[in-house]
Amino acid sequence: MSLDFEQARFTMVQQQVRPWEVADARVLEVLGTIKREDFVPTRHRRMAFADLALPLEHGQTMMKPVVEGRMLQALALDPRDEVLEVGTGGGFISFCLAALARDVVSIDIHADFVERSRARAVEAGISNLQVIHADAMAYRTARRFDAIAVTGAVDAVPAHFITWLKPGGRLFAVRGHTLVQTAVVLQADEHGRVREQSLFETELPYLVGAEPVARFAL
Repeated sequence: MSLDFEQARFTMVQQQVRPWEVADARVLEVLGTIKREDFVPTRHRRMAFADLALPLEHGQTMMKPVVEGRMLQALALDPRDEVLEVGTGGGFISFCLAALARDVVSIDIHADFVERSRARAVEAGISNLQVIHADAMAYRTARRFDAIAVTGAVDAVPAHFITWLKPGGRLFAVRGHTLVQTAVVLQADEHGRVREQSLFETELPYLVGAEPVARFAL
């Protein structure tokens, strides 16, 4: 039996994402328009709209739709914003960010994720998305961004991530140890002070190099 992808996408937005306190009309429109099923492994296409984190290569996952919605809303993107995505993954969030903001740079440590997203962006005619092969823990840039989306968990937000924010910029991350991870938004002011807002509890695989340090008891 074939699946009506358009109806499934509509149902996902209306019955999963919207009830999870996502009210931003632009975010809901993007999630209801971009074809999420094209960004999951072929064997999982029929599950693309389920309330599940779907597996990707390298032990990574595609976030649950509700988490994607809350993240995009928390970033409060303006069409003029410049955005950095840390962790391209399957590329779905990259496309969402490109639809919501003026310019997007996405970095990922895995070359196949980068190559795939570059090819999809070219095929889709998306000109405001640049995908770079880089290790976020070693990446350095003089550029500053209005918003940063960190799509993998971190034990603690690395200090150099904060330096990528413009004054007033927002950074979304999922921080903490496995099973007690919390989604947070960090906002930097013009004096370099950072304010943190906790949003909700969730669980994501860690960015490479951002895992908790193993502690051994004697």
